Amino acid sequence: MENQLTDRKFWTNYWESKPDLAISIDKNYLFHQQLELIIKKNNIQTAIELGGFPGYYSIFLRKYLGVKTTLFDYFIHPDILKKVLTKNGLNKDDITVIESDLFQYKPIEKYDLVLSCGLIEHFKDTKDIIERHLEFLKPEGTLFITLPNFRGVNGWVQKTFDRDNYLKHNIDCMDPEFLKKTMEDIGLEVVRASYLGKYSVWLENKDQKSSLTKAFIKSIWFIGKVATTIIPFESKVLSPYIILEAKKKL
Repeated sequence: MENQLTDRKFWTNYWESKPDLAISIDKNYLFHQQLELIIKKNNIQTAIELGGFPGYYSIFLRKYLGVKTTLFDYFIHPDILKKVLTKNGLNKDDITVIESDLFQYKPIEKYDLVLSCGLIEHFKDTKDIIERHLEFLKPEGTLFITLPNFRGVNGWVQKTFDRDNYLKHNIDCMDPEFLKKTMEDIGLEVVRASYLGKYSVWLENKDQKSSLTKAFIKSIWFIGKVATTIIPFESKVLSPYIILEAKKKL
């Protein structure tokens, strides 16, 4: 589809290139503080993770917070998913799995929480992809979205050392103010739209890079960590993530 910056082949190659996906999700997993607060504040009972394979957040919510979760993705690799669930003491009955195209699927159930982590930036039309989330959301339900920030140091790293991956992302959407206005235009009540994290850089398939590249990235990481002791707050230049939280009005 014209709106998509990736396709099924891209995701098949992407996930099959990852050697260690079957990890144990711990209680301090990325965004755990934000999710724990949302669950408690809004009495969340059900949640769906869109574009979430291999289901780390579905597992986190089920394993530690007792939320009934559903994993939805365009691509599900059954063997990988089974290994991840087993690693976390879960089985296929603990999490509902839907493999389908978000642009064609018609939800038969609404959820208290709809989340996606690293999804919306793979589409050209940001308003449209956020509206797709709302099709799954109950009235007064909570929307939680995170995406990487490639408009600062980490974006320079991606563009310089992994341009193919960089081009699979909609860089223009990586702006909290733009995202806030987009959600308000849709009719959402925006709770939060901001940068998150003081500093981090990464590369996909880092192990395949040269020793020189890995050493250079490590030096950038170290310099950034020192800088954030001097400037200890989230910013466009240094923060690795953008986080969004909104409520669906009645």
